[in-house]
Amino acid sequence: MLCRSSLMNCFQFLSNHRVPASSFWSTTKSGLVLQSVSNDVYRNLAVEDWIHDNMNLEDKHILFLWINNPAVVIGRHQNPWKECNLNLMREKGVCLARRRSGGGTVYHDQGNINFTFFTSKQKYDRMENLKLIIRALKRSRPHLNVEDTKRYDLMLDGKFKISGTAAKLGRTVAYHHCTLLCNADSHLIPIILKSPFQGIHSNATPSVPAMVKSLWDVDPTLSCQEIMDSVAGEYAVHHHTDINVKLIDPKDEDLFPGIRNKTKELQTWDWIYGKTPRFSVRTSFDVFHKQTYLEVKLNLDIKSGRIEACSIDVPDYFLPADMCVVLQNNLIGSRFCPNETTLLTSALLRTCPQDSDLHNNWSVLCEKIMSVM
Repeated sequence: MLCRSSLMNCFQFLSNHRVPASSFWSTTKSGLVLQSVSNDVYRNLAVEDWIHDNMNLEDKHILFLWINNPAVVIGRHQNPWKECNLNLMREKGVCLARRRSGGGTVYHDQGNINFTFFTSKQKYDRMENLKLIIRALKRSRPHLNVEDTKRYDLMLDGKFKISGTAAKLGRTVAYHHCTLLCNADSHLIPIILKSPFQGIHSNATPSVPAMVKSLWDVDPTLSCQEIMDSVAGEYAVHHHTDINVKLIDPKDEDLFPGIRNKTKELQTWDWIYGKTPRFSVRTSFDVFHKQTYLEVKLNLDIKSGRIEACSIDVPDYFLPADMCVVLQNNLIGSRFCPNETTLLTSALLRTCPQDSDLHNNWSVLCEKIMSVM
């Protein structure tokens, strides 16, 4: 029988019965279902990393349930400038995270459920996991028309994607994680997962666009908690075991020794942006000058998230060639990042001659350059 401890009781148990993490995990039976009490995308991704790096799953299997605040999560080998609308994300306060697994970009919010299935590498089976979720949905709502695909997605009514999938296979441990759109912001997803940037050339793994829909659009009585309970129950049935859903706090260093460092690494600029495969920007834009428009050509090479080469082609009557060279040289080595570029160009502007037209042209050009970041 599936039983869930309350959040208060769970924390009371953990505080009154603190044991080393090794003891906690060693007493775990063959099956374990964990649910995070955090909605922080970096902390929840860190739990995945910790279990993958520290658990021996030869005789165990784990299901991890988690829900995040609004975030865009890109795959290990993806380019965020090509995958999402970074300007809109900054405006709306949507986090960007890079996970350890491959695959495409997904949007998370509190209407989206994440499932991570941990097994030994030998027992890894993505399709089995997806069929388990389908059985759980059918058990809860028999009228839902949900099917799996050869791409390991879940489709609603044959044409709407409700779940994306990715995986990481280690030496002995593997995990498969997938999303499930229960009541996500379906209107925001296609906007935020479409890059406005032009002229980016990259060999990074591209996402495959798809029409999406939430289960709630078909059945407004569904809730994320009901689905998680149903999947946990089906997981228990499938593995022939009684499973209590255990609420865990990803900040708990007693339960997850060293997880704070894993979380910090996932939050760093060098991981989120710096791990982007090498790419280039070849673009042009118009600037208004004395009742006409001038074309400016911009060529950038980006490695590890930093500008490796820079060429700005602009008429010298708009910006003197020596100032253009100074700008190019100072951009090289800097992060491909609007915040850093703003600080850099503002500092350079203070060294320029006190000429209002020149200052205005400089500002216009720099704003255009930052618009592709």
